[in-house]
Amino acid sequence: MSRSESIHMKILADLFKILIILATIGRSSWAAMSGSYCKEMGSRTYRPHSVTVTEFGAVGDGVTLNTKAFQNALFYLHSFADKGGAQLFVPAGKWLTGSFSLISHLTLSLDKDAVIIGSTDSSNWPVIDPLPSYGRGRELPGPRHQSLIHGSNLTDVIITGGNGTIDGQGSIWWDWFNNHTLNYTRPHLIELMYSTGVVISNLTFINSPFWAIHPVYCSQVLIQNVTILAPPDSPNTDGIDPDSSNNVCIEDCYINTGDDVIVIKSGWDEYGISFAHPSTNISIRRIVGEAHSGAGIAFGSEMSGGISNVQAEDISLFNSLYGIRIKTSPGRGGYVQYIHISNVVMTNIKTAIGITGLYGEHPDENYDPNALPTVDMITIEGIEGTNIKHAGLLEGIEGANFSNICLSNVHLNVTSKSPWKCSYVQGFSNLVDPESCEPLRDPYQVSTCYAANHIDHCNLVQIV
Repeated sequence: MSRSESIHMKILADLFKILIILATIGRSSWAAMSGSYCKEMGSRTYRPHSVTVTEFGAVGDGVTLNTKAFQNALFYLHSFADKGGAQLFVPAGKWLTGSFSLISHLTLSLDKDAVIIGSTDSSNWPVIDPLPSYGRGRELPGPRHQSLIHGSNLTDVIITGGNGTIDGQGSIWWDWFNNHTLNYTRPHLIELMYSTGVVISNLTFINSPFWAIHPVYCSQVLIQNVTILAPPDSPNTDGIDPDSSNNVCIEDCYINTGDDVIVIKSGWDEYGISFAHPSTNISIRRIVGEAHSGAGIAFGSEMSGGISNVQAEDISLFNSLYGIRIKTSPGRGGYVQYIHISNVVMTNIKTAIGITGLYGEHPDENYDPNALPTVDMITIEGIEGTNIKHAGLLEGIEGANFSNICLSNVHLNVTSKSPWKCSYVQGFSNLVDPESCEPLRDPYQVSTCYAANHIDHCNLVQIV
């Protein structure tokens, strides 16, 4: 290398350092502002009308089916929606029930010793239409089972308690799935659709038949101080799945499941493209989790409506297949862009960072294989990992745009002799150990790395 070339490289190196410092300043500014929109939204909101589920004949013996009691209580409380709202209190006991639907301006509150238990009789979980952004049930063609706690077109809904429990008794559903004897797609524990002003807080969710918490086509959602548990071998028991939703805050949760801890979605292939409801403005903070067959923080694979403006920080992940993962495929279309993930500690993870462009799984044969997804403006920084097998498996799609993937200050204790595997991706890396793969060493990409202060702030409404 000539002297002039050496000077030129030194100037570039100094420039990179300056840009990284500027990005850090921007992040600090964003962090100071982010608290303003992820405040607790009102799990203590006063409701002038309150009833207890026992007033409607419920029996908390763990044997009596209480579906009608929940339904009748909610029907009664509906008349108070325009009078300040109402509360349905679930006292200590074991309350067996089938699926029931919530109403607007409601607080569903569980005593600390209350356990809502899902029936093991599938006939107590009604069959409903598939989501329009999926075109069919996620697991089987046709309709799907309704969630245990359900709601659609609601406003101002709070599901909370003194760390009471919602138990889906999922093992029978997992057996049906594993034995290929399901008639319809499995139900969630909670699914709220087309709803605004949702708080889910201070509860424990266990043994979900499928994904535990699924806000879909929702806005202004706060999920805070929840624990979600399912056995490590339970199939597809994701923790929290924001889906085609915006202005979502997920904070201070412990999640230990058989699949992804938190995964953001937005519709499946041609149905998601046509429905065109992106997931955007999502904040994820202070999460501890284990994803035995999945990822800690994941995107997709159903992302055809688009995913953008996501901030995840202060994450601790253990005993997982992936730490951070983007899943997509030809036919998805859509995009995953403007993602900023920082301050993550990983322990005993098979692959720390994964991008999968050939995930497969299509709803039917009508998808367009030429609808290629875009993965762009992804910044991952401040990562510490111990007992990591592979640092990164980054596999894009030939002819698609998987670019501006930036890694900074990533330090992984890797056991594999081939820590990185990359194809059809482009980006920048700085202070990465072990050294990243060649496609992420473009020095001219640093100016396009995505900084957290670009994220639009959620505008969550304080419920009073």
